[in-house]
Amino acid sequence: MKYSNIYKLDGDILRTFLIILEESSVSKAAVRLNVTQPAVSHALTRLRNTLGDPLFIRSGQGLAPTETAVSLKVPVQQVLDGLMKLTDQRPFDPTKEDMNFVIAANDLQRELIFPRLFREARSDGIRLKLRFMPSGIPSVSMLREARCQLVLTPFPPDAPDIFQRRLFWGEMMCFYDGAVRDAPKTWEEYLASEHVSVRFTGGHDSIEVLRGVDISAIPEPTVRVSNFNAISSFVIGSNLITTEMSVMRLGPLKDLSTAPLPFKSETVTMYMVWHERSNNDPAHNWLRRRVEKIADDVSKKLRRIL
Repeated sequence: MKYSNIYKLDGDILRTFLIILEESSVSKAAVRLNVTQPAVSHALTRLRNTLGDPLFIRSGQGLAPTETAVSLKVPVQQVLDGLMKLTDQRPFDPTKEDMNFVIAANDLQRELIFPRLFREARSDGIRLKLRFMPSGIPSVSMLREARCQLVLTPFPPDAPDIFQRRLFWGEMMCFYDGAVRDAPKTWEEYLASEHVSVRFTGGHDSIEVLRGVDISAIPEPTVRVSNFNAISSFVIGSNLITTEMSVMRLGPLKDLSTAPLPFKSETVTMYMVWHERSNNDPAHNWLRRRVEKIADDVSKKLRRIL
């Protein structure tokens, strides 16, 4: 074992190890941790490299722990308990610090989460300052180079030093002006319709989040705009349609009619993403907890109206 590498471990990696140990599955651990399967695999790889042991081996449909993994269960839990006590005792008062954050988020995520977060923080006497930049299809370098501290995106960058949490998820839906047209009822009608899409920085369209269908068959958008707030003004009074997440009903597309897509597609997940350097910082933990709480309320509200 290379003891110098021990200091590269953190609480999230150790917690991931315990969840894999309990679930005997990387995919099930990912569900419990609200992260993607590659994120769990990265954490396990880092732990394996540090400890010099495979920790888990394939056994039937799951994973079986090695003797080393079994022997680590109690000491790892003790380390996590110690970290929790250390965090609890560390002095942190958000009302006595300047809470300044740069957040990468497109207008959907920004409007659903942060106006409420800002109002609540100011009501609590917290000197919160927020600056936003478009996330587009975010890159790992955005976080590694500290251009932002937090990213909200359905496209989480995949790297071993990047952490993530699922915030909310939903189906893709068709948005249109019900006073002008009906929603497409078949795949053929959908393809024959003219579309509006958001073009992100870097040249990607928002419709690319659609999974489980042949996106290449969908015609090029008739209108491309730079943000979600611009969609409604083009759709209202026209035959145009747009395909976006159901959560848009609570945000930029609340004035449009909605209908299920006339074909099956995969659920889309929104993630909160950050770099490992801020993982244990109390101010950043405060921000992430606030974001998670509001996102949970957004999910509950969406379920009530669907």
